[in-house]
Amino acid sequence: MPSHRPTPAIRPYDPTADRPAVADVCVRTAYNGGDSRAVYPDPRLMPSLFAEPYCHFDPDLAFVLDDGTGRAVGYIVGTADTGRFVEDFRRTWIPRLADRYPEPAVPPRTPSEEMIRLLHHPERMLVPELGAYPAHLHIDLLPPWQGRGHGRRLMHTFLGALRGQGVAAVHLGMVTVNTVARTFYDRLGFHEIPVADAGPLTYLGRSTTVE
Repeated sequence: MPSHRPTPAIRPYDPTADRPAVADVCVRTAYNGGDSRAVYPDPRLMPSLFAEPYCHFDPDLAFVLDDGTGRAVGYIVGTADTGRFVEDFRRTWIPRLADRYPEPAVPPRTPSEEMIRLLHHPERMLVPELGAYPAHLHIDLLPPWQGRGHGRRLMHTFLGALRGQGVAAVHLGMVTVNTVARTFYDRLGFHEIPVADAGPLTYLGRSTTVE
């Protein structure tokens, strides 16, 4: 009998089944697009910043790439309203994590302490130059699943969901040295948004209309 390979598919995030896999994808892609475990030893830290709060506050904008067996091997998450997200993060997300990740009393000395500092300062997301792009996103796929069109499909699914909520434009912040990611975003129609004092980040934006 012929063998049937599992068919990958984009589907909504399942909070019961997908949380561990999404966290794992985040960890394995969180250091300039590569594995972050040697830099950030706590496997809960990066998902607590860049994946799980979006799944919690905006679950209708969380989608995964299912490898065809039920396992998430990539995801796209985000928020339709960055200002509201920051308020929610400040009010209810930080208190959930403050015992595990107390705010450093001294300037950060390690990469993990730097991330914990970011955790306690969500207002960093309120960048005036991004006002015309109220939504923002994070997208990550495990390396074997990159370069195969899945990222584009995830992005189009997310943009369609934003458009359905009446959101006209979206932005993202990417680490400037991640040139592979920049090529991906350029191909998807993102353009650079000039931001003063952007530090190590480059900000990109585009409309939610898909041609």
